[in-house]
Amino acid sequence: MNITEKTDEEILAMAKPLWRELVRYSNEGKYGEFSRNFSSSLARAMDQVVAGHQFAHSELARNLSEEFDPLGIIRRGEHVSVVYRQRSTKKPGEWLGRLVLGYEDGKLRIFGASIF
Repeated sequence: MNITEKTDEEILAMAKPLWRELVRYSNEGKYGEFSRNFSSSLARAMDQVVAGHQFAHSELARNLSEEFDPLGIIRRGEHVSVVYRQRSTKKPGEWLGRLVLGYEDGKLRIFGASIF
């Protein structure tokens, strides 16, 4: 089944624990755990040195609130983007989080993740 055929409720139920893990491992600076559900193409594209630098030097990436709000789902091709309102525990304001999900070899994988 293509993930785009799932209901919003099904997609949000699958996405929530993955986003929660990304937030936790980003805060802890644990790149190995952070990237464990990445698709093979995303894992190859992520430079471990660059990611480590981001974890070490980004105040936002190390201080994400564990509270977040889903704003919507965008379906395109064989992937969905789940968009979140994300906050920081140290910086005032709100950020837009994006989690791109799809299947790889029958397993749910992360094909993209960002906060801006």
